[in-house]
Amino acid sequence: MIKKIIISACLLLSLVSFAQEGTSSPYSFYGIGDVRFKGTLENRSMAGVAVEQDSIHMNLQNPASYANLKLTTFTLGGTYGTTTLKNNTESANATRTTLDYLAVGLPLGKFGFGFGLIPYSSVGYKIESISDSGTENNKRFNGTGGLNKAFFGVGYKIAPNFNIGADVNYNFGKIESNNLEFITGVPIGTRELNSADLSGVNFNLGMMYQTKIYKKISVFSSLTYSLESTLTSKNTRNISTVIYNSNFDLAVVDALDDVKTEASLTLPSKISLSAGIGEARKWLVGGKIAYGKTSGQANEYNDAANVGYGKYGSVSLGGYYIPNYNSFSNYAKRIVYRAGLKYEKTGLVINSESINDMGLTFGLGLPITGSFSNVNFGFELGKKGTTKANLVQENYANLSVSFSLNDKWFEKRKFN
Repeated sequence: MIKKIIISACLLLSLVSFAQEGTSSPYSFYGIGDVRFKGTLENRSMAGVAVEQDSIHMNLQNPASYANLKLTTFTLGGTYGTTTLKNNTESANATRTTLDYLAVGLPLGKFGFGFGLIPYSSVGYKIESISDSGTENNKRFNGTGGLNKAFFGVGYKIAPNFNIGADVNYNFGKIESNNLEFITGVPIGTRELNSADLSGVNFNLGMMYQTKIYKKISVFSSLTYSLESTLTSKNTRNISTVIYNSNFDLAVVDALDDVKTEASLTLPSKISLSAGIGEARKWLVGGKIAYGKTSGQANEYNDAANVGYGKYGSVSLGGYYIPNYNSFSNYAKRIVYRAGLKYEKTGLVINSESINDMGLTFGLGLPITGSFSNVNFGFELGKKGTTKANLVQENYANLSVSFSLNDKWFEKRKFN
């Protein structure tokens, strides 16, 4: 009962936490925002490489992995990030704290189940354009919200080294944009308020295979495919005359009636292939490639002539090393050391410039003595965007922490 209470409380907490701004990127204005990494910190610290059939860690990227769980696993993670945004003339800093995921994995013989909550995309930007003349319209753009997904997945072990799986995701969320036009020295302006309520369902398929090639050395592989799906967006637009002060607190003077419309947005299909080689509980080196037909599409309120959505693609390389996982005398030898390198073509194209993301990742997995549980720390350093064509480059540093807590459930005790 205590376990159920803890999980229920965490799920409730996550619903509140996921409503926060998960990004500070001006590029989150486009499409449905910044698409977040779908995976645990253990995988993120290896640049997204997740090929090993782990028995005590969840792999949220491939539902086939659930069939390999031996213990009930509860995992959650969060990130503190700092970003320096700069163009050719100036720069600014932003910080954020986010809850990245919350999930539970249940082993049931040859089957394994997983469920939880993950933020799919985040919107969080504040942009200002001030006229030098003082007589032309100035503009301020604010955006918040994002898309979350509640998922349920199942994996099945067809053979000792071969798993298949599938999961279903219910996507839901709300994106709000607040656009203000005003003239310096005039305390009255015009505000356009847009709200998009998003919902939809999509499916993922996966398989994993591993085999020994020499003594303790094995090769690992993972394949996932996300089916193309549709998001329903119920949009509301309101235009009003407002009074603002020096802090840009707004008071509505006169407002037009709300305009309500409905749009269909496409969540594109995506295929991901990973492969690696290593010795279980000792070391692993692997790579991952992913490809998407398109990176998405704009909604009614953020469509722009200078913006396009091309094909998505990413490449990453990563791995881990454990000096001696069962050492009793030296704790440092039981620590998992992780690292990775990634390059991602987001597919977003602005002013004919592709918005790409590249970064380095590092991580530590600290075992909790006397259990199979662990605490993980990760660090990510990278760059997104460019200063070319009057755009913004983001230099970011993320510090993340996660917990992977393991226990045996549904086992009848012989002694009380």
